[in-house]
Amino acid sequence: MAVVVTAASVQDREAGVPLLARLRAFYFSVRLVWADGGCAGGLVDWAAEKCRLTLEIVKRSDDMAGFVVLPRRWVVERTLSRLMRSRRLVRDYETLPAMHEAMVLWSMTMLMSSRLAGRRPSAFSGPVPRAR
Repeated sequence: MAVVVTAASVQDREAGVPLLARLRAFYFSVRLVWADGGCAGGLVDWAAEKCRLTLEIVKRSDDMAGFVVLPRRWVVERTLSRLMRSRRLVRDYETLPAMHEAMVLWSMTMLMSSRLAGRRPSAFSGPVPRAR
C-alpha cells in the first residue's frame, strides 16, 4: 500500500514517520496498522496524534521458547518472500531509493494482477474443465 526505502542505518521508528504519512495521504480509510517491536515508543503516539492511525505492536512475549508463530507477523513474512521472487529486488541492483521503491511497487502490481487474472492452465495439463 505504501513503500519507503531508506538506508540500513535508519531505525524503524524514524522510517515509520514518512511511511505512515504516505499511507495516510493515499488511503484515508485505513485505521489499523500492525508493526513489530522496532516501531514501539513514540511512533505509536505520533501515529495516533498526527495520522489518526492505531499502530498495534505485535510483540513476542518473554516466556515463549523456540519458534512461535506470532499473530499477523506471518503476513509480513509472506509478503517479503513474494517480493524476493523478483530478481532485481533480490540482488540490490538499484542505487537510488526511489528506483528500489518503484521495483517494489512493480513487483506487488505483478503479484496482484496475476491474482486477479487467475491461474492459467499448463499447456501439458490436458483439457480445461468447464464450470457447472
